[in-house]
Amino acid sequence: MSIKKDRISSDVGRVLSSIMLLEAKDETLKHVTITDCEVTNDLSYANVYYTYMGSEDLKDVQKNLEVASPYLRTVLANRVDLRHTPELRFFYDESIEYGQNIERIINKLHEEEKEDNE
Repeated sequence: MSIKKDRISSDVGRVLSSIMLLEAKDETLKHVTITDCEVTNDLSYANVYYTYMGSEDLKDVQKNLEVASPYLRTVLANRVDLRHTPELRFFYDESIEYGQNIERIINKLHEEEKEDNE
């Protein structure tokens, strides 16, 4: 089941990315990047993780995704061959921000070390 689940997760994420980038009428959705997608074992839900590179507040982005979810699910049902299309649940992926913050801290420490050695 794991290989099948992984394949479905990958397909759902790939197709959702394409729909949001190329077909969504909401400009906010065009700036959303799907970072990961995991379907549950019973395939009833798809947990979709995303980042957003735009000026809108993240709460508004989350709201727009929830409003667009039925549309996205309908289009997804037409593109991915599944008996039952999973319900979409969106979660903001903080790992990229976290990684960038760690990188900034490391760079700052290196700069301070350089200054101390001079």
